[in-house]
Amino acid sequence: MTVIPELKILPREGYARGQEMFEQILKAAHEILVEQGLAALTLRTIAARCGLKVGNLTHYFKSKDDLLRELLNAIISGYEEVFETILHDPNASADERLGRVIDLVLEDITSRRTTRIFPELWAMSNHDPFVAERMDELYVRARAVLNDLIGEINPALSVRERETLALFISASMEGATIFVGHEKRRRHELPGIKRIATQSFLQLIHTMRPGDIWEPSAGSN
Repeated sequence: MTVIPELKILPREGYARGQEMFEQILKAAHEILVEQGLAALTLRTIAARCGLKVGNLTHYFKSKDDLLRELLNAIISGYEEVFETILHDPNASADERLGRVIDLVLEDITSRRTTRIFPELWAMSNHDPFVAERMDELYVRARAVLNDLIGEINPALSVRERETLALFISASMEGATIFVGHEKRRRHELPGIKRIATQSFLQLIHTMRPGDIWEPSAGSN
């Protein structure tokens, strides 16, 4: 059974006594983002859901940007935990582990949270440099497991080639959100898309040769 990652809120240094409220605030922000969208995510609405005054909330988060940074960190940390478990499974081949990552990502995009949150963040990143930078950081971390597995499967590829291939695979899967995401009309197509993705991505990684993506250069490694 595919495990959909949950929020993983790490302890905040210097906030030991207020950790419980810190987590409650982030969970409330997460709920609002899923239920009502990014436009509704204000310090006032978050404070109201937590039974706080805005002034009390700013004791934990100085600004909405500060809160959003911590929320995205909690989201991606949950994925990283699951990815790490898959990556270091000693009883599965690199091909099998990559297949599990693909299955996880594609299953996750059908979840209510992912279908609702990420497209909003993608749209906002077109206009807000802060969100754009946070999203870039998030996806670099998310692609790390793909980079590692590609390197195991085809160690002849350079670091740059692995990164580009991981980017292509990630973009291909994430792009399916608008078609087979939560409550989308083509949701029933997901099993077939999973099989196509797994077979095609594995074949691509196995058959890719150094220089197929980027011409060899003195700076390649």
